[in-house]
Formats: sequence, C-alpha cells, structure tokens
Amino acid sequence: MQKQSVFHSKFLPYMLVLPQLAVVLVFFYWPAVQAVIQSFLLQDAFGLSTTFVWFDNYRELLSDPDYFSAILRTFLFSVAIALSSLSLALLLAVMADRPLRGSTFYRTLLIWPYAVAPPVVGVLWVFMLNPSLGVIAHGLRAIGIDWNPLLDGNQAATLIILAAAWKQISYNFLFFLAGLQAIPSSVIEAAAIDGARPMRRFWTIIFPLLSPTIFFLIVVNIVYAFFETFGIIDTMTRGGPAKATETLVYKVYSDGLLGGNLGSSAAQSVILMGIVIALTAFQFRFVERKVNY
Repeated sequence: MQKQSVFHSKFLPYMLVLPQLAVVLVFFYWPAVQAVIQSFLLQDAFGLSTTFVWFDNYRELLSDPDYFSAILRTFLFSVAIALSSLSLALLLAVMADRPLRGSTFYRTLLIWPYAVAPPVVGVLWVFMLNPSLGVIAHGLRAIGIDWNPLLDGNQAATLIILAAAWKQISYNFLFFLAGLQAIPSSVIEAAAIDGARPMRRFWTIIFPLLSPTIFFLIVVNIVYAFFETFGIIDTMTRGGPAKATETLVYKVYSDGLLGGNLGSSAAQSVILMGIVIALTAFQFRFVERKVNY
C-alpha cells in the first residue's frame, strides 16, 4: 500500500514549486517575451534610438534567400546528427549490454564524452582534423583525400556533423542501455527457443520495445541539433567557409551580436522557437503513433 503525501497547509505545495517556477519565468519566459517585443523594433547597435516597425523585420527575413538557405542547412544538419548519433549509440548499447568481462569499464568510457562541453568538443576535433596540424587530416591526405575544411564547405559541414554526433552519442547510449536492460530476458529467451535468430529477435522484439526510448531521443536530438551545436560551430568554423555551416542558431548570434541588427536577430529567434515547437508537436502528433508502450 503506497503512502500518500498530505499537505496540512494549502500554500505549502505552491511554495515548493515556486523556486522552479521562478527559474523558468526569469530564464525562459521573460527572455522569450523580450525577444518577441524586440522583433517588432528597429534599433541601432548602441541602443540609442528605437523605432516600432511592425512586421518589417519578418518581411525582410522571409524575402532573404540566405535565410532560407540557413533553414534548409539546419534541417539537413539536424537529420544527419540525429540519425548518426542514434544509430551509433544503439549499436554501442547493444554491444555493451552483452555479458562481457570488463563491460562496466567500457560503459564508463562510452559515457565520458557527454561531460565534455561543446566548445571543447570543437577544439578537439579541430586539432584532429586541422588541414596542417591534424593527425587524422594527414592520414586522409596519405590515402589521397584532399582534406581542407577551411576552404571546402562540404568538408566543413561533415566536420561539424561528426563532432556534434560524437558529443551526443554518450547521452543516447545511456538511455538505450537503460532501455535494453529494462526488457525482460524471458521474452528474448522465449524467442530464441522458438528458433528466432539474433537479428530477427532484435527487429521483432527488442527494437519495438525500445520505441518509447527512441521517440524520446528523437525529440531530444532534434532540439540538440537546433540549439546546442552553437558552441561547436563557433569554435570550429564560425559559420564558414562562405556560410556553409551557418545554421539558424548561429545566424541569430552573427546577425545580432556581430552584425548589430538586433531587430532581425530577435525575429530570427522567434521564428526558430516556432519551428522547434512545431517540429516537437508534429513528432508527438504523428511519430508517437508508432510507439509501443
């Protein structure tokens, strides 16, 4: 019989959640409201003059071909990062879930990259793949690949995807491993007794039972690719070469802080927030139907 919490004061529950509500209000809702207000203003870089321009900032953005290129680039980056990180994390989790000697040590090593900050990840990958100093870059040139992400936009985009996916693999690995360990072994053993081979057991039993975890990680990885790759892009390419790695979140920073166009930057942040909310709602509306709870 479960014990039920009883609050003798009707104000105590509200007081307990008040600190969390205050944090959300100060660090999320208030900046969001400020961004919406700023998106309707035209302000100089020094904040000395402000003009209310209605939807002019949005019209200027939606008529800019570079902005639509940034949207397409962001979606491509998000899909590539999510698919690669989820696939590799699932493969590593399946391998780590086996009863092997020293499996705890291997799991610990696989979790370590999650503790590395995104800017540090960018620096590490720049050192490894720098065209003049990187060890991996020298190896690529030795096998005939002309590797120079400083000049080639496709190579720079590949470098960003690799670094961002590597950073997120550890997070996905933790949830996949927990999901695998939560699957009853009796179900898998029954399928093995019935003659199902390992691959068939994985796709018909294990993978469907992991669908809640996969759905959660898809949502988290899309949000990660949209927002948290900023530090990696800033330390590795700064949006270059020729804006080949400039995503929506980095464009907000470059136009607002570096370019001084605060109204356009605020409008971009509002559109970006709307895109992420719409994507999340779409996933909960349609993708969740495929989830087996």
